[in-house]
Amino acid sequence: MKKILFLIIISASLQVYSQEEIKGKYKPVQSKNPENKEVVPPAETSPNAEPPAIPKDPIVLQINPEELFKNNVLYKKEANVEGIFYRRNEYLGGFITKGAVSTVRYRDAAFVDGDKIRVYLNDKVIEPEVLLDGEFKGFKINLVKGINKIDFEALNEGSASPNTAEFQVFDDKGAVIESSQWNVGTGYKAVIILYKE
Repeated sequence: MKKILFLIIISASLQVYSQEEIKGKYKPVQSKNPENKEVVPPAETSPNAEPPAIPKDPIVLQINPEELFKNNVLYKKEANVEGIFYRRNEYLGGFITKGAVSTVRYRDAAFVDGDKIRVYLNDKVIEPEVLLDGEFKGFKINLVKGINKIDFEALNEGSASPNTAEFQVFDDKGAVIESSQWNVGTGYKAVIILYKE
C-alpha cells in the first residue's frame, strides 16, 4: 500500500512541471522529411530553410484582444489560477497584407508530446483535428478583402501542459508576416488576424 501511495505522489508531482518550466532545456524538433506532403511552404522557401526575417516595421492591425474575447461565445472564458497562466485565449496579432494568398504552418514548439489542435478560418472549421509533431504542417488560404481570422483551438495539452506550437504565416511572395509560438490550455484558442487591403 505504501509503494502504491509513493508512486501516486511521484506521478502527481511530475505532472506539476509544464512545458513552460522546461523551456530552454530542449530545442524544437527539426524537420526530418522535407518532402512531407502535408507541409505547404510558400514556393520561394523550402521546409528546411530558415524563414525570412520579419520586416522591421510590419504593418500591424490595431485590435484590442479583450474586446475580441469579451462576451464572445466562440471563446472559452479565462480560468487562470495562481501559477497556471495558460487557461486563456491568446491573441497572436493582427497584420495588414496586400497579398491574395497566405500560407500558415505550425508544429509542436517544445517536445513532441501529443498536442492536438483544430483550425478555423473566419469561424468555420478547416482542419478538424491536427496532431502536432516535429514536422511543419499547414495550408494555403485565399484571403478575402477585409478580415481573415485564423483560430487554433487546443483540443488537448498532450502529455505536458500546455498545448504549445510554433507557427509561421507567409504572404504570397514568401515573406514572413509573423513567426511566433502559442501556449494555451485545452479548449482555448490562439488567434491571428490577417487584414487584406
